[in-house]
Amino acid sequence: QVQLVESGGGLVQAGGSLRLSCAASGRTLSSYNMAWFRQAPGKEREFVAAITRNNDRTYYADSVKGRFTISRDNAKNTVYLQMNSLKPEDTAVYYCAAHWTPYGGIWPLTSPGSYDSGSWGQGTQVTVSS
Repeated sequence: QVQLVESGGGLVQAGGSLRLSCAASGRTLSSYNMAWFRQAPGKEREFVAAITRNNDRTYYADSVKGRFTISRDNAKNTVYLQMNSLKPEDTAVYYCAAHWTPYGGIWPLTSPGSYDSGSWGQGTQVTVSS
């Protein structure tokens, strides 16, 4: 099973930028569609962005479209989330998730329940001050 570790979170002022990384180990990410989710205090985990295993398609939640960019480097076994024009409502713990799809399949998977419990990272905190 793939192990995922997020990094890059922190405290930033509104309008600022952060770049999150999700580094994988144990298995190569080239057979996984990847996604970012976030969870704010007292709220359910919500979908943010997704990218196909072949890096040919991306998909975003309406709330982040035009501000966030998901990308991946399969050679480095890493997925990224570039976050620009951050808003206080972007404050949350951000998680990456992996879905094993060596032969393709339904995409994007925007429900957290579509991902195995063992296919999540531990999360990284993003706090945006106003």
